[in-house]
Amino acid sequence: MLRKILAAAFALMVSIPMALAADSPDLIFKKSTVWKFLTPDHKLATYAIDDPLIEGVACHFTVPEKGGLSGMFGVAEEVSDVSLACRQVGPITFKEKFEQGDEMFRTRRSLIFKKTRIVRGCDTKRNTLVYVIYSDKLIEGSPKNSTSTVPVMPWGTQEAPKCADWLD
Repeated sequence: MLRKILAAAFALMVSIPMALAADSPDLIFKKSTVWKFLTPDHKLATYAIDDPLIEGVACHFTVPEKGGLSGMFGVAEEVSDVSLACRQVGPITFKEKFEQGDEMFRTRRSLIFKKTRIVRGCDTKRNTLVYVIYSDKLIEGSPKNSTSTVPVMPWGTQEAPKCADWLD
């Protein structure tokens, strides 16, 4: 019973920062990786987010979430391991121009120092959107990252737009 109460409190503390983000990702599922007695388990959490500037593109990313006492109270510094997969899920429509490396999404991974970011760019030669997820730290960054590409393809009878036309 105590374990369920602690897990619920942990879930609430973790979900509050995500809910406060402008474009909160959708939680798809969590999978426990290390069992902890009386405190939340370590988990892998998989989320989905739509690109806010480019309709028809969705990204899924997986991040580890620490359990234990530090995870339960929201003071754990999360590790930088991340994975990312982005796909065209409908006709691609650009809402506005963007710059290479523009931030698509950001969320905190520790109380103060670490953030996970997803940035986007355009491979103009191949008409392909490029997404990179990485964690950064206030003092030193992390080289751990993952890249995913989305070729801009026609959808139904719609012609494929050129991502190069939407670069600032």
